[in-house]
Amino acid sequence: MDARLEELVRLLTLERLEDDLFRGASRDIGSPQVFGGQVLGQALQAAYATVPPDRAVHSLHAYFLRRGDFNAPIVYDVDRSRDGESFSSRRVTAIQHGVQIFNLSASFQKPEQGIEHQAPPPDVPPPEALHDSRALPDEILRRLPQRARHFLERTRPFEFRPVRPDDWMRADPLPPTQHVWLRAVDRLPDDETLHRSLLAYVSDYHLLHTALRPHPIAPFTGSVVMASIDHGMWFHRPPRVDDWLLYDMNSPSASGARGFTTGRLYTRSGTLVASTAQEGLLRMVPAADRN
Repeated sequence: MDARLEELVRLLTLERLEDDLFRGASRDIGSPQVFGGQVLGQALQAAYATVPPDRAVHSLHAYFLRRGDFNAPIVYDVDRSRDGESFSSRRVTAIQHGVQIFNLSASFQKPEQGIEHQAPPPDVPPPEALHDSRALPDEILRRLPQRARHFLERTRPFEFRPVRPDDWMRADPLPPTQHVWLRAVDRLPDDETLHRSLLAYVSDYHLLHTALRPHPIAPFTGSVVMASIDHGMWFHRPPRVDDWLLYDMNSPSASGARGFTTGRLYTRSGTLVASTAQEGLLRMVPAADRN
């Protein structure tokens, strides 16, 4: 397995301290704090470790309470809220330096058959016709602040191919939508728990940036403070994150220094595997206070 992806899989493999208490490491991805998707994926793995093996997560809702420190481990405390005949509910609290930094509610279900329908996927170019967003030209990287370069130059375990790439120094408003093809950089084991946890991890990418697109704001110039506040996710069908998935995102509203975005994740064949919703902080920084 590719070393970057292998490191991420290890990151989502938690140490069990007690029956319902787990500890996870952290990783610096170039952001000022622990990446929200990391805490989301680890908390989901902690919850999975306490549910019957025949149940899969179908929905979760999380709140990001404080910035995480990527230089310290995170402890996950799982509350076994309920185990019914078909559903299990769990609450997970993430603790670092003695305080809560995150909490998660998740629901798990036994496989069942029922009626089915789904929204159709958008008509966009295939991933082969697009460029990897990690391959930014040197002339663009040189124009960006040091913090932005540190983030964008990091090697990642996922490949992203946007239909309409951002100009990181842009000033022109764009529609409040974004379409990004994504996949893991290498093949993964046939472990549905792992694929759902990795999908939760990668679902935190790009959502909040979508809410910036209608505004003449360049995200890496220090003009705006961005942070996830809450994150919801619904798993409709089993995903594979090592095959191409299309992330279809739309931001219907921004107000009160917050941006709201919804997302849908489709397979290459057009099957809807998951939906997301996120609200995040978008706080403008006065010019005099920018780095």
